[in-house]
Amino acid sequence: MPRFRLLPHQGSSIHLAVLGITLLALTLAGCVSTQAPQQAGLKGPHPAYVAMYGPQPNERFPFPATDISSVDPQFLRQEVAYDTVERPGTIVIDTANRHLYLVRENGRALRYGIGVGAAGMKWAGRAQVGRKAEWPRWTPTAAMIKRDPERNRRWAGGMSPGPGNPLGPRALYLFQDGRDTLYRIHGTTEPDTIGEAVSSGCIRMLNQDILDLYGRVPVGTPVVVLQDMHTADTGTEPPT
Repeated sequence: MPRFRLLPHQGSSIHLAVLGITLLALTLAGCVSTQAPQQAGLKGPHPAYVAMYGPQPNERFPFPATDISSVDPQFLRQEVAYDTVERPGTIVIDTANRHLYLVRENGRALRYGIGVGAAGMKWAGRAQVGRKAEWPRWTPTAAMIKRDPERNRRWAGGMSPGPGNPLGPRALYLFQDGRDTLYRIHGTTEPDTIGEAVSSGCIRMLNQDILDLYGRVPVGTPVVVLQDMHTADTGTEPPT
């Protein structure tokens, strides 16, 4: 620290000026040292969520952790208070707010973020989980091939399971009156689309979330798909 010698013949005003300059220098030095970039402290996802969306090395086709740093926290799996007339065990899909609910007891639900069908390709109604598949094969529908032949025609015979398959590691097939509706709840190769309206009508989830949901629901689970619904969930709790 610089050492200042106050001369006997200087007045008090000079003394105060020198003291003020010294304090200012020390203050500025302190600001520089405490505002280093590495200490700026950008908040990342909660460690519980980082673990929840971690790598899956034991899968048939192992896949890495999902980068959730840019995912809106409302689309991460969590338990919420949820007011509904649907019975526990029902899947309720709120396409407007991009949420899927698995109804639980006592006014609670597990809430997941989803991607939904683009405008004009949405579907609503009541259905059941008619079939479940691990690492499913994907076959585009005739309508999908017609709409985007350059992308989909080569897969008319089906795409084998694997990391590049757009259905991801699991799929739930929605049936009505015993017949396949051709709509699915499945994983995704594009996690950044969760919360968006981009799919061809199916419901897509983060891969770790479809693994979780798949393990919780049996074939026969009722599914309610609603449009323009304003949900009544009130607050969140740590995921379970």
